[in-house]
Amino acid sequence: MSPETPPDSTPSVTPSPAPGWQLTTDLDGFLTRSEAYLRSEPALHTVLLTVTDTLRVRGLQAYGEGAPLFGTYTDASGAVLGAFVRTPPHRVSLSPIAPLGPEVVDALARQLADVSPDLPGVGADHATAESFAHAWEKHTGATATLDTRQRLYRLGELTPPEPVPAGRARVAGEADRELLVRWCREFGEAVGESTSMNAGDWADTRIAYGGVTLWEAPDGTPLAMAGATRRVAGQVRVAPVYTPADLRGRGYGGAATVAVTRAALDAGAAEVLLFTDLANPTSNGLYQRIGYRPVGDFAQYDFAR
Repeated sequence: MSPETPPDSTPSVTPSPAPGWQLTTDLDGFLTRSEAYLRSEPALHTVLLTVTDTLRVRGLQAYGEGAPLFGTYTDASGAVLGAFVRTPPHRVSLSPIAPLGPEVVDALARQLADVSPDLPGVGADHATAESFAHAWEKHTGATATLDTRQRLYRLGELTPPEPVPAGRARVAGEADRELLVRWCREFGEAVGESTSMNAGDWADTRIAYGGVTLWEAPDGTPLAMAGATRRVAGQVRVAPVYTPADLRGRGYGGAATVAVTRAALDAGAAEVLLFTDLANPTSNGLYQRIGYRPVGDFAQYDFAR
């Protein structure tokens, strides 16, 4: 026995944390706990990674005036197995937690019902979104309605479609701000919802890091745009892709998508991702021809009382 150790001492044992959800408004604390988990499968966690990156860079009110809420689910060993991000007034975004069991999803719905009873909806992989929607109905009496079914794609081998339309790609700059604001709003109307942040803020954010590529005619007239998120955890997500209604069907959106994808690869992205609306067979077919391959299906539900 060491002379420094009293005869009656016993080794201290740190108790294992109880499994469950921990909610916080502290972005840095959330990232400290969850970053390794989120980066372990960046494709499946792409929304949480890009949203928290925007909050880190642009500030906590990047998506609205309300305070963002974050959460992690840990098991008895303290390992993070699930996470969520909610930026009011928008839907909560969940990592794939349905495989953890209905009790984990139910516990989150119960806790969020206490602190965010005005939650407008949920977005997640299809199984998780559906499970959470049912749990939310049970705990709040709200009605959950499926809004959008999406498919997440990951780039395989980039294959530009032929023929390439006349024109060229260029990165949008300050002189394009008014156009980007207008197209951002038109895109929101076209897909049936507003974008996740104010159109002006969105344009300023994207211009600041070169996050929008335009396809323009030989005379310099912009014809389509394709956006891209910042690179985080090695991945870039293409979003949004927009062509004005009177210019569709001519390959401009596809050309812009190829250009922004190639730029992401040239800048060092290990993965390039994008979401499509499963109700739009044209875009799903186009992106597969370009070289994108399905990763999994996602869903967005709306809640109403």
